[in-house]
Amino acid sequence: MSDDLVTVVKPASKKERKRKPKKQPRYNVVLWDDSDHSYEYVVIMMRKLFRYPVEKGFQIAREVDNSGKAICLTTTMEHAELKRDQIHAFGKDDLIPRCKGSMSATIEPAT
Repeated sequence: MSDDLVTVVKPASKKERKRKPKKQPRYNVVLWDDSDHSYEYVVIMMRKLFRYPVEKGFQIAREVDNSGKAICLTTTMEHAELKRDQIHAFGKDDLIPRCKGSMSATIEPAT
């Protein structure tokens, strides 16, 4: 007789096969309108922070101007918090003398 070990592999049960990873809830990064930031500022910010092309940045600038807010990104909570914080830290708009700081952004659950 040999001392070799034998490994027995059982097939996965139905419960184990059907188990799928849970998807993380999604959140919107919402940019809010104000009169102290130019379209150019928004376009540049969208390009630097989100790597959006100029056209997408302009589209977001127009939407925030017309609607009062615009969704910049839908992502996980942690990533949304990072992007919101980056918007808040982006700085003032040098094209508008009365501008004192960054634009406002929030995160909200995506529906």
